[in-house]
Amino acid sequence: MENHVDRHPLRRKEDRPPRRLRKGMYILPSIFTATNVLLGYYAILQVIHGAIQYAIAQATQNPVIEAWHFDNAAKAIGFAVLFDGLDGRIARMTGTTSDFGRELDSLADVITFGIAPALLAWAWGFHQISAEISRHEMAFVLGRLGAIASFLFLLAGASRLARFNISANPQPSNPGRPGRKYFVGMPIPAGAGVIAAVVHFAVGDPLVWWGSAVTWLIILVVASYLMVSTWRFYSFKDIDFRARQPFRLIVVFGLLFAAIWFFSRQVLFLIALTYMFSGVFWRLHWIFRRRRNPPTPPYREASQLS
Repeated sequence: MENHVDRHPLRRKEDRPPRRLRKGMYILPSIFTATNVLLGYYAILQVIHGAIQYAIAQATQNPVIEAWHFDNAAKAIGFAVLFDGLDGRIARMTGTTSDFGRELDSLADVITFGIAPALLAWAWGFHQISAEISRHEMAFVLGRLGAIASFLFLLAGASRLARFNISANPQPSNPGRPGRKYFVGMPIPAGAGVIAAVVHFAVGDPLVWWGSAVTWLIILVVASYLMVSTWRFYSFKDIDFRARQPFRLIVVFGLLFAAIWFFSRQVLFLIALTYMFSGVFWRLHWIFRRRRNPPTPPYREASQLS
């Protein structure tokens, strides 16, 4: 009788996994993704407000232009980069990864890290210059080239996401350490972070000199190419936050948070450009290393074995 009672399904109910709690955990990463979309939408609204403010200033011949709208858009994209990194890590830590979450995350990335930074790059870097056609013919050309470069950034980011979704086991063309994980091409959040960091570094003040616009055009083209390239970028996925002694991580992240809090413009600008050009550095390092130590031809290896 005791054995029969012990096997009763109601008797062992406390040993069963909480089904409702388990289902609720799947919502947690989606909340971060939805916040990501919200920040992207807010950034687009701020870019529109900034463009409208500039049009009003031009119509009324007001030399004072409120640039804080562009800075707010850059800040929103920067916070979205943080939330984008958290939703995937939380999904992996809680074991709640799903096909729906991956598709939702990709669509959110196209909005927040594709459309929003592309609009910000054009409105901040080329819109004011393109309106000054009567002053310099170069401004008209840069306005059109800037629109093309901004669209190129959006197209490259979307292509990068599509390749990431269909790649079962992507490998960079210049592999690094075997124990580390790398992205194939610069991730689209990092590309959007470069645009946001540069705009935030300038406190949202739009570019007015054609030389600065040319430099900005080159940065957009380079970022677009790096996203569709097969070069390696460190993914930070091998950092284990569940380690038994995370003291070093706490100190590093604490110092980084303090530096961003007090010197956000300089620190974020340095981090974004350093990560962007890290792929270029490791690519050049790999090329020079192969030239110094060329791989052994297959026929030589066969002759040595025989």
